[in-house]
Parts: sequence; structure tokens; C-alpha cells
Amino acid sequence: MVAAIQIAAKKIGENQPCFIIAEAGVNHNGSLRLALELVDAAAETGADAVKFQTFKAENLVTRTAPQAEYQVRNTGKVESQYDMLKRLELDAESHRKIAAYCRKKKIVFLSTPFDEESADLLEILNVPAFKIGSGELTNLSFISHVARKGKPMIISTGMAISAEVKEVIKAVRDASNDQIVLLHCVSSYPAKARWANLNAIQTMKKTFGLPVGYSDHVIRNETALAAVALGACVIEKHFTLDRKLPGPDQKLSLEPDEFAELVSGIRLVETALGDGIKKPVKEEKPVADLVRRSLVAACDIPEGSLLTEKHITIKRPGTGLPPAMINDLLRRKTKVPVREGTLFTRKMLA
Repeated sequence: MVAAIQIAAKKIGENQPCFIIAEAGVNHNGSLRLALELVDAAAETGADAVKFQTFKAENLVTRTAPQAEYQVRNTGKVESQYDMLKRLELDAESHRKIAAYCRKKKIVFLSTPFDEESADLLEILNVPAFKIGSGELTNLSFISHVARKGKPMIISTGMAISAEVKEVIKAVRDASNDQIVLLHCVSSYPAKARWANLNAIQTMKKTFGLPVGYSDHVIRNETALAAVALGACVIEKHFTLDRKLPGPDQKLSLEPDEFAELVSGIRLVETALGDGIKKPVKEEKPVADLVRRSLVAACDIPEGSLLTEKHITIKRPGTGLPPAMINDLLRRKTKVPVREGTLFTRKMLA
């Protein structure tokens, strides 16, 4: 496994806190005001980063490309992808203001570029890392263009097979960039939990030797929490101010209270994971003293008696000699009289 990747002041990788991304995406509906409100809300949830999408519709899609089925369903409107995306663009000045506002709110600004011009804009804005969407995974010339900028790259792998992931890693490394975080992802909006295949997180870590996170499109939080337990070092989830707002991604997004619950849940899971060494915590000691058993005199035993099995029973509490020591007691003589119900000690034995 490669060393942790640095994004702004955050380290991402093994034994590091999970990097939590609030995916604002296009949930601003083309409004700078809403975008800044999303930054405020994301910062209040405790997210590490808030991520937008940077594109020019004319560089991304033909004017006649149809919407995805989920976009029609979620927006309730049939139109071309171009017309939908054109309304959701943010211009360069809006991006500059959002990036500055993120610095003010002490939350990492990220955005997913969808074309080279957009990636160049984000570079000018000194974005600390590039997020690559699943749809661009096979666009290797674009991947190489972004990789040459020398910034960390968080790459979603929805819809991909292992060989395609291997190719994109090679493209990044051929551009002299080894700062890669992979995100397991199911590119369905929303996705069902039974499709999540979270065990792929461990498979990808072993196969590619890179930090692996999870971009979650399941409506509820359980899959994201399970992903953290399975070693995901990044969690990305769609974020909105209100699911009732118009837009293609609003309905599958978490509202601020829900996202705050996700953040607190992830932090709780992290504390629960521990160091992996099987050992009791100090808080178990009083319970062990109470419920474990000790070697106890089964009857009154005179001084000088040769102990046999009939003299010894095993009872609570667990503050005396443990049951495993019974063979050490057998055929030993008592140095003092021992009353029935007394816990044996070494001082009693010759």
C-alpha cells in the first residue's frame, strides 16, 4: 500500500481519519447564492470537503443527447442533456467566489472537471485535488491532461471492470503522477444496497495497492458506514439543502441533518474499529472480576491436607486463582486451615 495522500491539510490512506466529501454537485441549480449556502451547510455538518462540478455544456455533450432515465424521473422534465446542463453551469467568477468562501469556512473546496478547459480553471483556482467522475474513467487523454498537473486525483470507478481501472492508473502514472485514490462506486442514481458490492473495496486495495474509498449513491447511510468498517478511506455522498428543490440529483441527496448524522456515524465507526489486537479494554476488568471463576474450597480443609479434586470447586468471583491452575493445586498440601467457600491463594499452599 502506498503512503497516505495529502489533500490540503488532510491525509488520506491507511490509519488516517476517513475523508468525508459532501457532493454538492449541481444541487445549486446554477445559483451562486445556493452554492454558497451549500458550503455553509456542508461545513456545519463536519464534512472535510464540499465538491462541485465544473463543466461547459458545449464541451461535454451534444445538443441532442438525451437525458438519463433517472434525470427525467428526478426532474419530471424531458429535455436534452445539453439544455439541462446549460442551466446548471457556474461561470469562472462563481467558482472563484466559491473557492474563496470555502477557505473562509475552513472546508476543502473540490470540484469534478468534465473537460480540459474546466480542469485548467480549477488549476488556476489552486484546487488541492482533482475528483474524476466515473463517466470519465475511459477518457484517458483527459485523465492524462489532469494528471500532468501534479495534483492528487480521486478517481471514481463506477461502471468499470478491473482492467479499465488498471488502465486509468497506468495513464496517471505515465504522466508522472502517483497520487491516486480510487473510489468504488455503483453508477445508479439512486443505487440499491444489494448492488453495493462493498467487498470490492478490499479487492481493489489488494489488487492495486492504492487507497480506496466509496462514492455512495444509496439513499440511506448504512452502506457508507459499512464501507468505512471495510477500510474505505474516503466517503463521498450527494448533499442538498432540500430534496424538494428541482434538479437531477436532489432526490438522491442527503439533507444537512442527515449528512451530519453520516459524519458522526463515520467517526463513531472509526473509534469502534480499534487497533485490531484482541485484548480486553480496562473497562472490562470489573466485569471479569465479577463473572469469571476462581478455584474455591469445596469444603472445610484442615491444615496439612493433601488437596484432591474433592477439595476444589470452581465458582465466581474471578479474583482468585484461575480454573486453569487446578493441576497446580492438586497434590499440594495446605499450610493453613481453609474454610469452605474460600478462594485459594498461593500463600495457603506448601
